[in-house]
Amino acid sequence: MDPIEKMKAAAREGWSTFTPFEIFTATVAPELVRFAGIGKGDRVLDVGCGTGVVALTAARVGAAVTGADLTPQLLERARENAQVAGLEADFHEADVEALPFADAEFDYVLSQFGHIFGPQPDLTVQEMVRVLKPGGTIAFSTWPPELMVGRIFKLLGAYGPPPPPGVSPPWEWGDVSIVRERLASLVENLTFDRACMRFPALSPAHARIFYEQTSGPLTKLVKALSDDAAKLALLRLDMEALAADYFVDNVVHQDFLMTRGTRIQPA
Repeated sequence: MDPIEKMKAAAREGWSTFTPFEIFTATVAPELVRFAGIGKGDRVLDVGCGTGVVALTAARVGAAVTGADLTPQLLERARENAQVAGLEADFHEADVEALPFADAEFDYVLSQFGHIFGPQPDLTVQEMVRVLKPGGTIAFSTWPPELMVGRIFKLLGAYGPPPPPGVSPPWEWGDVSIVRERLASLVENLTFDRACMRFPALSPAHARIFYEQTSGPLTKLVKALSDDAAKLALLRLDMEALAADYFVDNVVHQDFLMTRGTRIQPA
């Protein structure tokens, strides 16, 4: 199997444990929906929709919503969430680098920490902008490299095997200068803001255990290190030390970046 396709297959399986995290990602979904400026009747695509927290938040304000994700288990949960909430949304299994939608189909294309795992950013950008109407809005939330989750990505990279050639780390999507470069010539009127996801935990160790059980890349790495007890113990110590830097009053503070722009109208 092609290395990148192998990577995607592993991600499809690895993220299947993410559902418990929705209780936290749901708390910041309204931030992205408001930042994007979504209103009643807007056609919205949520890329890397996971269990549907952003899609359903947009549906609640009256948008016509479609969600796309690589992992079937998360889509099953998204459909269940829609039914429980009494909201309409259409969910599809899809690869962010090959979205199964028509050109210029949506008024808004969103992603909350999802598209960053598309291994080839140029393809990810091309696809997200392709399905967006000229003059439409792209908006997404990402993790800055110098803050909590961005540092976790770097830590995992230090302990794990190198990615295939051409694959970029997810934390690069939290660097404003890199985002500007990736969207140049396709998106204009870029605007940035920050917000915080607050993760309640009794200790950094409690937070680390939860991440291990639910966060695909970390879950996969812990499994890979299961035969190397010493290295796994060091990873866990490093994870807890990192979380401790952001742990105040039984809360781990996970600040994130929001980006918004409009697809450039053709000349």
